[in-house]
Parts: sequence; structure tokens; C-alpha cells
Amino acid sequence: MYAFPSHTAASIPTSDETPTSDLPPLLVLRPLSSSSIRLSWLSALNAKFTLVSPSSPLSASVHAALISGAYNRVDPALLDQYPSLRCLVNTGAGVNHINLEECKRRGVQVANVGETHSKNVADYAVGLLLDVMRRITMSDRYMRNGLWVTRGNYQLGSKLGGKRVGIVGLGSIGSAIAKRLEAFECKISYLSRKAKPTVSYRYIPNICDLAAESDILVVSCALTKETHHIVNKQVLQALGKEGIIINIGRGASIDEPELVRCLAQGEIKGAGLDVFEHEPNIPKELIELENVVLTPHQSVFTPEAMAEVIQICIANFEAFFAGKPVITPVVAD
Repeated sequence: MYAFPSHTAASIPTSDETPTSDLPPLLVLRPLSSSSIRLSWLSALNAKFTLVSPSSPLSASVHAALISGAYNRVDPALLDQYPSLRCLVNTGAGVNHINLEECKRRGVQVANVGETHSKNVADYAVGLLLDVMRRITMSDRYMRNGLWVTRGNYQLGSKLGGKRVGIVGLGSIGSAIAKRLEAFECKISYLSRKAKPTVSYRYIPNICDLAAESDILVVSCALTKETHHIVNKQVLQALGKEGIIINIGRGASIDEPELVRCLAQGEIKGAGLDVFEHEPNIPKELIELENVVLTPHQSVFTPEAMAEVIQICIANFEAFFAGKPVITPVVAD
């Protein structure tokens, strides 16, 4: 899920007193980006709603709210601050930061952006994988440091074609990744809550077995109690010294200290990571490693995707204010 960079709340025009228009009030629970994204969002939202900041005296009476980024936790304490809230729309797909059971108990509809991000994230995952395997970023650093002249050619990378790929979580994102990897003639296996009879990929119900049968492990599952640290020491050991791991799901799905240790000691070959366990904080040891490619949780971030997200969020709010169910609902299991 894309988390908009923070900036001062004062830069968002909001109505902090009695609204001056007939547009329905909308609480913005976290400031939007200070970049061109913010301008696009504000232009679209201001045309439809009266924006209200969390510090406004009106906020406690607002019925609908927009939340951006997993750093905002929607828990009982936050919901207590907004007792009139009945609709919450999240700008990403992941909702592990939202207490869905508590929202259900209080009668708060929750929506996300559905499968909007799936193709963009899948493209990014394959890009990360190619980068790690062919050592593209590492070769770039080698060139920029002037080492080609003094040391000669850089060490060779590995080909992607024909590799065994294990996908942890064959939802919309995992399926899109698998589809792209078919073009590389990869042999795909997967782990999900249950086997999917509509796909031809091999289902392996145990993650250690999946890792042992894979050259590459791609983590694309949602973060739940069951998937927290689903990739642990045993899984990494099963992946082995030639193994590559890619994570575009959630950082806490991997035991990060154990991953750092395995990368540092050569127990796995490399990693491509767009998400981290304690974002935006990243272990210094991880940053210093040469066999890992790191990006700042941006796999969904394209202008085209953001334009679509804006429209989906607005459509959810319009449905709510019209007395209809939200169009991309999220419900507690």
C-alpha cells in the first residue's frame, strides 16, 4: 500500500468551523502529500466534499473519513475520538492497520481500493527480482564508484528464465506476479489459505516445503496474525544459499533481524525489499548490505494508479452519502 509522505496539516485547506457549502463533510485522518499528488487529491476532493482536519471542532460529528497510510492505526482509541464516524475509506489495499472487528461492532463501513494496485505491484515485483538476480543496482554503484577501470568487469548475475518461484499469497497481486513470470518460463508454486482449483500452479501447503522447492520466494500475502513472521529462520534456511527473496507484501511477514543475519552470513543469496517491519525505520545493517535492493514502499506508486485510486475513493464516499453500501467493502473474516 502506498503511504503518502507526511507534511504539515496546515497545508491542507479544511473547514474548521461551520461549513460554508452544502457539500458533505469529509474527515482527512492523515495529511496528503505535499507534492503534485496532493494537488490532484485536493482538487478532486474539494469538488465533492468539505474537508475537515482532525483538529477541527467539527471532526467529532463527521460521518465519513479518508485514511492514508498504515502509520495511522484505526483502533478503539481513535474511533472514540470520532463517535459519529460511519464510513472509513483507505487509500491502499492493505488494512492490517485497521481494527475491522471494532469497526464492525461500531457500525463503521470500511472500504479500500480493491484490486487497483495489483498490476502495478506485480510489475514492480518482477522489476525488483530482475534487479537482484542480474545485479543491476549493484552494477550501477560499481560504475559510479569508478571501479570498472580499476577492477574490471563486475561479477555476473543469474538468469530468471526457468527458475522455480514460490509465491506466498496467491491473491490478486500474487496471481498477477505469477502471470508475468510465466513469460520467463518460470516454474511456479504457491502457498495460500487453500488450494485454488482454477490455477495450474502447484499448491504447496507448507511454507518450509515451498521454500525448499524454490529458487525464489516472493512474499505477496496480507499481514494477519497467521502471516506475521511467516518467513522465519527455518524458511530462510530451507530457501538456501542460492535463494532469493522478494517482499512487496508487508514487512512484518518476514522476521527482519533473521533476514539480515541470513543475508550477512550468506545463508541466502539476495533480497529485493519494498516493505519493512518498522517503516520508515530500516536496520542500519540492512542498508549496508550489498546483496539487497531496497525501495521505500512505493510499488503501487504511479500517476496512473493514483488517478484511479482517487476516483475509487470518491465513488465509495458518494455511495455512502447516497445511503448505499460502499463499492469496495472490506469485512472482518
